[in-house]
Amino acid sequence: MSSDVTADAAPGTGAPAPGRPSGTGVPAGAVAAATAPGGLDPAALRRRERRFRYRDKWWGYALIAPAGLGLAVFYLWPVVQTLYYSFTEWGAFGGTEWIGLTNYRTLVGDPEFWQALGNTVVYTALVLLGIPLAMVLAVLLNVKGMRGTGIYRTLYFLPVVTMPAAVAVVWRWLYNGDVGILNQALSAIGIDGTFWVSDPTTVRFAIAAIGVWMTVGYNMILLLAGLQGIPQDYYEAASLDGAGRVRQFFSLTLPLLSPTLFFTTVLSVIQSLQVFDLVYLILGANTQAGLTNPAYAEGQTVVMLFFQKSFFDNQRGYGAAIVCVLFVLIMALTAIQFRLQKRWVHYG
Repeated sequence: MSSDVTADAAPGTGAPAPGRPSGTGVPAGAVAAATAPGGLDPAALRRRERRFRYRDKWWGYALIAPAGLGLAVFYLWPVVQTLYYSFTEWGAFGGTEWIGLTNYRTLVGDPEFWQALGNTVVYTALVLLGIPLAMVLAVLLNVKGMRGTGIYRTLYFLPVVTMPAAVAVVWRWLYNGDVGILNQALSAIGIDGTFWVSDPTTVRFAIAAIGVWMTVGYNMILLLAGLQGIPQDYYEAASLDGAGRVRQFFSLTLPLLSPTLFFTTVLSVIQSLQVFDLVYLILGANTQAGLTNPAYAEGQTVVMLFFQKSFFDNQRGYGAAIVCVLFVLIMALTAIQFRLQKRWVHYG
């Protein structure tokens, strides 16, 4: 017996050699269990690790539960409700009646809806013209050695954080046909101004100018961040190859900045299609007593039409159908933009 134990022992230790069965008749599983941490066998360790993993996972779910609940209650559930209400008709004193696709059929033949949709698309297209302006401002503020860049950034970004109500009040005064600063400046050079937000021929452009003024600072900050993320080594190499500033801009800056341009474009389109408060405050309310602004129809947006039908005309089901169509339009345009970005956005 002593010779067997000695043969199975590790040299100089007197303990059984690792990986070999004990000469004392102890099962190999017991040896593995004795060598595992805490005296547990590998199967027990795996079960313990699995318990820890599950516990960590449920802790993660518990931590995101408040935000998830708020998202479901205040965002997802209203979307489902709006979709349901778009197939119903509301009574004068509440209550709904299922009418199927009637609201959508009415929407297709409603010239007021198509007018509002056209106004919204024109506003969106004009606001997108502010992105090149934001690009120019970002490039200028990115020039090395330029003084006062912090002040310029603040001044350009102030309209972004200004309340739309305050913006509307100021711009209504600027656009005033009688005493507005704009018409006063034009009269100084012999040009007769007009009532900018009351003239059907100018109201779209006047409102779009305000939209550009309010968004150019935000887009400029985004593009400036993208410019500062481009390594300077590229420009140094291009200079050594003889490329000038213009060639560097079109061959280096634009391709490397395309992801930021794509982001700002998508964001601008979504925000412009949902514009409401600024245009509503500029044009004034459209009550049942009649139009307060002769250019209201030429400036009304889709969200304004939804507000009009839902809360003034008490056609909440029809209003729900309007915003559902707008939601689908935004999703479709965003999907098209993501599809087209593969052709011009470079992530290298």
